[in-house]
Amino acid sequence: MASSTRHPFVAGRFYPDTAREIKELIEKIRSSEFSGINYALAGNVIYGAILPHAGHLYSGYETVHFFEILRNSKQIFDNFIILHPIHRGVAPEYACDASDRWETPLGEISLDQEFIEMSGIPVSSEQQKWEHSAEVILPFLQYFLTYQFKIVPVGISHQIPEIAREVSSCLLNAAMKTGRQICIIASSDFTHYVDPEKGKCMDQKVLDKIKEKDPEGIYDVIRKNDITVCGFGPIMSLIYYLKKAHNEFKTTILRRGHSGEVHPSESVVDYISILFHN
Repeated sequence: MASSTRHPFVAGRFYPDTAREIKELIEKIRSSEFSGINYALAGNVIYGAILPHAGHLYSGYETVHFFEILRNSKQIFDNFIILHPIHRGVAPEYACDASDRWETPLGEISLDQEFIEMSGIPVSSEQQKWEHSAEVILPFLQYFLTYQFKIVPVGISHQIPEIAREVSSCLLNAAMKTGRQICIIASSDFTHYVDPEKGKCMDQKVLDKIKEKDPEGIYDVIRKNDITVCGFGPIMSLIYYLKKAHNEFKTTILRRGHSGEVHPSESVVDYISILFHN
C-alpha cells in the first residue's frame, strides 16, 4: 500500500502558513507568558493534558504553559495521543487517521502505525481530513520538542461515556502491548460565545468534575446545563485511561483565558490548559 501524507488544512487560518511566521508567533506568545509558567511542575511525572484548539493567536497563551513544562521535563515520549472532537459530520464514532504522516509548515510527523494496529481503533481516511482540532497542536510539538516522536490522532465523533471508555481501553491495551511511553492530549475548548463571567461559571462546573476524576459527572453536568465544551469526549477518554493506568493522578490548571483577552468582546470562547501528573 502506498504511503500517504495528510497535508495541513488550517495553515494560514488557525496558524501561520510559513515556518518562520509560526516560530515567531509561538516565541512571541511564549515570551509574554514566562513569568506565569509553573516550571516546578516539570519535576513531576507527566501523563497528559487538556489543551485548547483555537487559532494560535487566541489560545496559544494557554497552550505554551504545557509545552514549556514538557520541554523542561526529563521525560521522553515515544508518541503523543491526540484525542479530539470532530466538528463536521459524524463519520465513525471514533477513529484513527489512515495517513502515514501529518504535515505542517514545520515538517512531517509520522503516525505510530504499530500502536494504532495494536489498539484496534478503527481507521478512517475521511474523518479527520477537514478537522482542525488535532492539527493545531502539531506546530507546538514540533517547535518545543527536540527529540523524535510519533503521533496517534484519534477523532471522536460520538461523545458519550460508553465511547470514551472504549477509546481508553483501546489505548491502554496498545500501551501495554507496545511498551510505548505515551502522553495523551485531550483537545478541547471550553464554553463558547457567552460573556466572560458566565463562561467562567459554566466552565467551573466542568472543572470541578475533572478534579473529581468523574467522567460521567462531566457528561451529566454538560448535558444538564447545556455547557458548550466541545471536546468533552476526549476529556472523558483521558480520565478513563488514567483511572486505569495511573489512578493516583492529579490535575493542575496551568492557565485560564478567553478570546476577549486578544480581541475585546462581550461574547467569548474560553480556553483552559490542564496538566495531568503524578
